[in-house]
Amino acid sequence: MAERVQAIGGAAASELVDAFAERDPTSLYVHIPFCRSRCFYCDFTTYVAPRPEVDAYLNHLERELEMLGAKTRTSLQTVFVGGGTPTFLTTGQLDRLFQAIHHNFRLVSDAEVTVEANPGTVTPEKLERLAAAGVNRISFGAQTFDESLLLAIGRSHDRAAIEESVRLARESGFSRINLDLMFGLPDQTTDAVRRAVEACLALDVPHLSAYWLKVEPGTPFARWHDEGLLALPGEDAEAEMYELVRDLLATAGLRQYEVSNFARPGEEARHNLVYWRNEPYWAAGVGAHGYVRGRRTANVTSLVDYAKHVASGALPVAEVHDVSPAEAAEDTMMLGLRLREGVHVDTFRRRHGALPAELFPEALARLEAHGLVETTAGHVRLTHRAYPVANIVFEAFVGALTAPDDAAH
Repeated sequence: MAERVQAIGGAAASELVDAFAERDPTSLYVHIPFCRSRCFYCDFTTYVAPRPEVDAYLNHLERELEMLGAKTRTSLQTVFVGGGTPTFLTTGQLDRLFQAIHHNFRLVSDAEVTVEANPGTVTPEKLERLAAAGVNRISFGAQTFDESLLLAIGRSHDRAAIEESVRLARESGFSRINLDLMFGLPDQTTDAVRRAVEACLALDVPHLSAYWLKVEPGTPFARWHDEGLLALPGEDAEAEMYELVRDLLATAGLRQYEVSNFARPGEEARHNLVYWRNEPYWAAGVGAHGYVRGRRTANVTSLVDYAKHVASGALPVAEVHDVSPAEAAEDTMMLGLRLREGVHVDTFRRRHGALPAELFPEALARLEAHGLVETTAGHVRLTHRAYPVANIVFEAFVGALTAPDDAAH
C-alpha cells in the first residue's frame, strides 16, 4: 500500500487538482434547531426552547445569512431548510426566515426550495405562506406508521398526523412531497416495514427516503443499548427489511437513485444530489456544516456561542478543514458511489485530473473481483448485490490516497 501511495503521489496525487475548489456554491443549507420534543435516536443539533429564544436565534441567523450572502454573487439553485423542525416556527417566524434568505441571496427562477417538517406541525396558513415564499418541496419525517413504534422512538405524532399533513400539503399546492421512513427500529418486524411502505404508497408521494436506524453515542438509545434494554432486529433482519423496501418501491415505480432514496422520474432531490456529487454548498445556522472553496466547515453547536460569534460580526465557525485535492478525489468516489448513476469517469477526470482507475487501481480491482462494483457506460457504480453492504465499498476509498505511509503498512 505504501508503495502504491508513493507511486501515485509521485505520478499523479501530487499533481491532482480539484476544479471545484474555487467554485462558488449554488446551494444553501439552513439549520433550524428547534423541536417540540427530542426523539430518542436523534444526535442532531436540536433544542427544545421557548419562543423568545427562537426569535433571538432568528435575529442571529439573519445576520449570518447577510455575512454569507456578501461572499457570493452566484445565484442559488437549491435551498434546504432542515432541523430540528423548521415548521416548529410560527408563520411570522417562517416569514422572517425566508425574507432573510431572499434578501441576501439570489435564487434562479426554477430553484428547488425544500423545507423539512414533522407531521402535525403544518397548518394551511403555514403551508400557504411557505409556498408564497418559494418553497416547492416538503419533506415529512414519518419514520413509521406503527403507533407503538412511534411512541418507542419518541416521535410526537401519530399515523393520522402523517396522512393529514400530506393531505394539507397537497391542498396547498405542493406536489413534491417526500416521506422519511426508518427500519431496524426496536422490536420492528419485517411485516411492520411492509405496512409502512404500503402506507406511503397509498399516499402516492413521489419521493421516499428509507434509513437504517443507527444508534448514535450520547442519545437515549445509546444508553439503553449499553444497558441491554434496546431490542434491535439484528443485521440479518435489517438486510431483509432493506431488500423488501427496495423491491416494494421498485414494483411501485419508484426508482432507487441513491442508497437510501427512491423517486419517480424527475422527482429526485436536487439539493441532496449536490452532497452526493461532492459539490460545494453554503451552510447557515447552529451546528450547520458547509463546503466552500475547498474547505469543510462546522458551525458551533451551542446557541450561546452562536449568538456571541454573530453578534461580534464573525461567522460562527468552530472547525475548518482544508480538503486536499487527493482527499477531494476520495470523497468524490465515496459519495458518488452512493448514487445509482455512480461516478462518471470523464466528469471525475475533468474535476480531479485523472481517471478513477488511475488513482484507485487496487481498490477498484478488489471490489470488482468481489462483484461489488462495475464499470459500465463510462460510470463506476455499485452492483445490485452491493447495496446492502455498501459501507464496505465506501471504506475502500478512505485514506486510499491520503493515508500516511507509516499507516499504510
